[in-house]
This record gives sequence, structure tokens and C-alpha cells, in this order.
Amino acid sequence: MNRESNTYTILYAAIMVVLVAVALAFTSQVLKNPQEENIKIDKMEQILRSVHQATPDKGAVRDLYKKIVKQELLINTKGEVIATFEGEDIANNEAFNMNTANQFKLLNSSPDLALPLYVAEVDGAKKFILPLNGAGLWNVIWGYIAIDADGSTVFGSDFGHAGETPGLGAEIATETFASRFIGKHIANQAGEVIGIAVVKNGKSPDEREFVDGVTGGTLTSNGVDAMLSHSLKPYEKYLQANATK
Repeated sequence: MNRESNTYTILYAAIMVVLVAVALAFTSQVLKNPQEENIKIDKMEQILRSVHQATPDKGAVRDLYKKIVKQELLINTKGEVIATFEGEDIANNEAFNMNTANQFKLLNSSPDLALPLYVAEVDGAKKFILPLNGAGLWNVIWGYIAIDADGSTVFGSDFGHAGETPGLGAEIATETFASRFIGKHIANQAGEVIGIAVVKNGKSPDEREFVDGVTGGTLTSNGVDAMLSHSLKPYEKYLQANATK
């Protein structure tokens, strides 16, 4: 075949495209399981950080998670438990794998949808760990908040973001910011879940307890404020029914 012809050029290009596509598909398939495992490990680490149980050893994360998290539940906004996972099913079930961001978006139109809740035990004390999802200034934000057995007192928290400004809004992912929530209460005296306000220094909030927002990250702080209110409210009935006073 004449290498200078258009036919040769087109045929050569087509063969190269097919070869590259096959190579990419093969690489993607080979890396799929490790990628999925890394995503799971990252999620476990976030949940563990919310109860102050972080470990630098990646290989130990799964074992520590299964030691700390005793149950993974699916519940609805009525406080009813739809499914309970424990033992060997921990971190390998519908509750753990659920895309909570989508679930929270759909709750307004479908209030009976299930949401995950994690029951942990730290130093012999029960903790309820709740997922959080919202929007920051530039992209999505998320987190986990651990509540004491009383159903209101914050034991710990951990926050993440997909694109907030470094040094400003991105500070929500630091331990310094997360520590501000410890000891705060997400419910009022009547047991109604009202969240925790994230405000500017010196600003008087409503009846909610509050923490100082990120300096220079007002819009991201507002996003965390809204995320707490929206994500925590669906768990009100469950916490009221299962809290230990």
C-alpha cells in the first residue's frame, strides 16, 4: 500500500484509535477494583475522623472501622429502621455505598426515601454518625458529624470539599474548623433538630448554638450552615426515639 496515499493515512489513524481505545479500556478495567477500594477506604477514614479515630496506616483502616462501627442502618424520616447491617456486612452494603448527596436532593419530593446512619462505639460509649451533603462557593461540600447517645451533643465532625479556595473556604476541611463543633448541640430543649449556626465573629445567631465561620470564607461558611440544617433534620425522629437521656 502506498504510504503517501490518503487511504493509508485514514487506515493507519483508524487502527491507532482502536488500539488506544482498547488499551484505555483494559487499563480502566484493571484499575477499577483498586479505585473502588480507595474510595471506600477514604470514606471510612472520614467517618473515623468524626469520632477521633484516625489512623495513618492505610492497611489498618478497614479493621479499625469494623471495630468502631457496630451497625450501619437505613432509616426514613419517620425514624423507622428499614435495614440493619452489622458483622461481615459492615462497609459492604447499601447503607455504606449510598450516594447521600442524591438522596438529600430527592427528600423534598420523596420524604420516605432511605438515608444511612452509622452506630459507633468509642470507649464503650454509643455514637450516632450522620452524613452531611451541601454546596459551597465553587462546588459540593460534605461531611460526617458524630452525636453522643443523648441525640444532640456533638462528639466530633469531619468536613470535605471538592473545590473551595485554598486558605479560605478550603479551611472547612481542617481539624481546627471541625473542632469548633465539639460540645455543641444540634437539638433544642424540646428535642427538635435545628442544626448549628456557622456565623461571622460577633454576629448574633438565632436560637441555634453557633460556631465561628472561616475567616474570608463567608459563602463557604454559609454553605456549611445550610448543609447542617438540611442534612440533620431528616434524622430528628430517629434521634428522638433512640436517644439515651
